[in-house]
Amino acid sequence: MELRNIDATLAVAPQMAPEELAGLADQGFAAVICNRPDGEEPGQPPLEDMRRAAQEAGLAFHHIPVAGGVFPPAAVDAFAAIRRGTQGKVLAYCRTGTRAATLDALANVGGLSVEDRIANAKAAGYDLSALADRMAASN
Repeated sequence: MELRNIDATLAVAPQMAPEELAGLADQGFAAVICNRPDGEEPGQPPLEDMRRAAQEAGLAFHHIPVAGGVFPPAAVDAFAAIRRGTQGKVLAYCRTGTRAATLDALANVGGLSVEDRIANAKAAGYDLSALADRMAASN
């Protein structure tokens, strides 16, 4: 599993297998967010398998699917609510981790500047500079 830390309370990752969720609670994680539509591509683990594995690992599981580069306000708000309401670290995943990193940058739970959000994502391997105007508009 390839975890990429965005900050001290959020890591993002590309698609994982259900068995990779075991042991995350021991690393301080309390919740998992899936940002993929179920069945988005062949070979993707079914959502219910991921949910079951998360729950068996002692993690809360949330599903906020986004697709097509569209990040509706309701999805951003839901992501922010989970981040704010979770005691412990959150792991968000999608196909590559980009959607998860984008939702976090748009949610701006930490009240960071646009520049800091872009820098945090870049340090984790994601270039979100094209979203600078949208981030600025949502401050």
